[in-house]
Amino acid sequence: MEKLFAVTSPGLEPFTAQELIRLGVRPVDVKGAFVKDRSQRKGLGDEGGGISFEGDLETIYRSNLHLRTASRVLVRLGDFYAAAFSELRKKASRLVWERYLRPGQPVAIRVTCHKSRLYHSDAVAERIAGAIQDRLGRPVQIHKHEEKGDGQLPQLVLARLVHDDCTISIDSSGVLLHRRGYRLATAKAPLRETLAAGMILAAGWDGSAPLLDPFCGSGTIPIEAAQMALGIPPGSKRRFAFMEWPAFDSRLWSDLLAENRMPPAGQSVRMITSDRDAGAVEMAKANAERAGVGDCIEFSCRAVSAIEPGERGWIVTNPPYGLRVSADKDVRNLYAQFGKVLRAKCQGWPVAILCSDVQLLRQTGLHLDTSLSLFNGGVAVRLGRGVVEAQRSSVPK
Repeated sequence: MEKLFAVTSPGLEPFTAQELIRLGVRPVDVKGAFVKDRSQRKGLGDEGGGISFEGDLETIYRSNLHLRTASRVLVRLGDFYAAAFSELRKKASRLVWERYLRPGQPVAIRVTCHKSRLYHSDAVAERIAGAIQDRLGRPVQIHKHEEKGDGQLPQLVLARLVHDDCTISIDSSGVLLHRRGYRLATAKAPLRETLAAGMILAAGWDGSAPLLDPFCGSGTIPIEAAQMALGIPPGSKRRFAFMEWPAFDSRLWSDLLAENRMPPAGQSVRMITSDRDAGAVEMAKANAERAGVGDCIEFSCRAVSAIEPGERGWIVTNPPYGLRVSADKDVRNLYAQFGKVLRAKCQGWPVAILCSDVQLLRQTGLHLDTSLSLFNGGVAVRLGRGVVEAQRSSVPK
């Protein structure tokens, strides 16, 4: 069994743990698995903490295919003490690099050092490259690891030194997992797919009732929700780093792809999606078609005051934040109007609203739990969750 780690954006760890359990994978220690120390987070190479778990190759494939809230899945290749460069190279050369690398395969090595004698990250990377060469018998091609494109990336190796303890990991994902492959068109300030999935899980939406998003932008929230309800794995349309490993089992991968679930008999999936920006609506339609869920999402171009929700459902949405509030860009009235519309048309509906400012959430007049802190594009945000009340609450001044 391999020691594995699902990297997540801060705040999404509980939902990644929930997903792993649904996949039949038990986190090693849900409370202890969350990475709280910021210095450790930096060593993960991405933007957050994560969940530790164990599994075999099938677990690695399955978690990459199905996890909606994780950014990467790492394999812990080794964990050892190293206080000198010679010790680092010697111990790193004992690791089973041949399981994950072919001789001469391009590699990107990302290093972070914290309170360790070996504090020079470039020198650490040089010794790790030497260790790989020692093990595989050929010089290592060192490349940069850039997430800008969708093409094949060099195999990413992550090394973290904290108090002279060195952890070396192999990335099994390649391009970050939020890159599902369906979103070619984006509106302004696009929402990451992993965060959208986390919002839906946090809202408690179970697919049994319609989901309303009146600020759809590129359509990420309804598309993620529709794929959840239809059992479409988020990774079914993309490639992964593990496909380049020497031991990649293409038959096992094909079998996992063939397991796609269908929705329960008699269950209908309906998303009510709108935006006042006609261009954004067209982008959302195109993205939904590529994602294979265009038939179950109702698109319309309209202001939030003109929504027609109909039957009871859920509201999960990401309105404009108005980070630079000025005389000509003040979104407080928008939030107040949004709350008024929801109370008039969506009484009793569960609601989840993502926003960077708790004061804006209060402008809705809804009683919302704002304790869940997340990050959207590096911006600290809160997910306000609650139920739309029948009576208007007073709006704080």
